[in-house]
Amino acid sequence: MRDLIILGTSCHAIEIADMVDRINAVEPTWRLLGHVAPQAGGSSECAKRPVLGTDTVLADHADAMLVSDNEYKDISDIPDDRLASLVDPTSVVTTTAAVGPGSVIYPHVFVGHDARIRRRVLILAGCVVNHDVVLEDNVILCSGVSLAGAVHVEAGSYLGQQCTVRQYLRIGRNSLIGMGSVVVKNVEPDSVMAGNPAQRLRSRQE
Repeated sequence: MRDLIILGTSCHAIEIADMVDRINAVEPTWRLLGHVAPQAGGSSECAKRPVLGTDTVLADHADAMLVSDNEYKDISDIPDDRLASLVDPTSVVTTTAAVGPGSVIYPHVFVGHDARIRRRVLILAGCVVNHDVVLEDNVILCSGVSLAGAVHVEAGSYLGQQCTVRQYLRIGRNSLIGMGSVVVKNVEPDSVMAGNPAQRLRSRQE
């Protein structure tokens, strides 16, 4: 078993810890040491699991693998070989798909043939990531997102709950797709989209 530390104390961090328990119930894999808080002065526990301190404690656990919630600060300085990838036992990741370092896949997700999930991607429950989809770094898929084949989602984009994206489309970098939206054309970078069909409301930078 490998030592594991969760970076963050949010609700998603708690859910990730529960996922670790489910993974270990199927095959003992991780020894969860506890959580690292994003800042000093918080509780010593997170849902009855220990909070080890802030990121200064990581030097004391140089062999531990790390995984972060979506609210934890930038982890770009952490080498990929220290980032764990977690897949809930109820999810299906096809043998030809690839899941990158630091990515977390929640329950009841399907990841299809030749899909590419890159660094620190968070996929919440019930999503469908079909064949040849690419999810670049730091993408978040909320619950129930459905991506048809060969969709490409660029880095930093956030796809809201139950939205749908037609096949072969590209979601530009740092875009936000509103919940329930139906995307039927390519999305420019930094766009806020909503509706059926989805329309651009404004730049995400505004």
